[in-house]
Amino acid sequence: MKSVEEQFSDVQRMYPGATLTSVGGGMFLIRIPQVPLPDGWSQPSTEVRFIVPNGYPYSAPDCFWADSSLRLKNGGMPQNTGVGQTMPGQLDTNTLWFSWHVNQSWNASKCTLTTYVNVILNRFKAVQ
Repeated sequence: MKSVEEQFSDVQRMYPGATLTSVGGGMFLIRIPQVPLPDGWSQPSTEVRFIVPNGYPYSAPDCFWADSSLRLKNGGMPQNTGVGQTMPGQLDTNTLWFSWHVNQSWNASKCTLTTYVNVILNRFKAVQ
């Protein structure tokens, strides 16, 4: 199994501006600027942030954060979101929290950070 840093290299190939920062306690913060969004959202792209938990890959990433201004094109709040929910190791509450979880298909021996990025992208494809 590749290390977090090695898996992050794969994320950086997809999104060259992505960053990986240790936030303590064995956790990392991944930031991906300007993730393109499909039609149906209030803006063409958003920054995405998520935490790589202590115990990864046996502990799957859970939830993610986007720009606090992100809404549905009609102005409504996206389903299962909230403002003001802080990320572990972060003080910034100016984000939109997506309570979005990996289902039972997470397999620690096969799934990677790019798997989780694709979970996030699939959530954005489901404009709701």
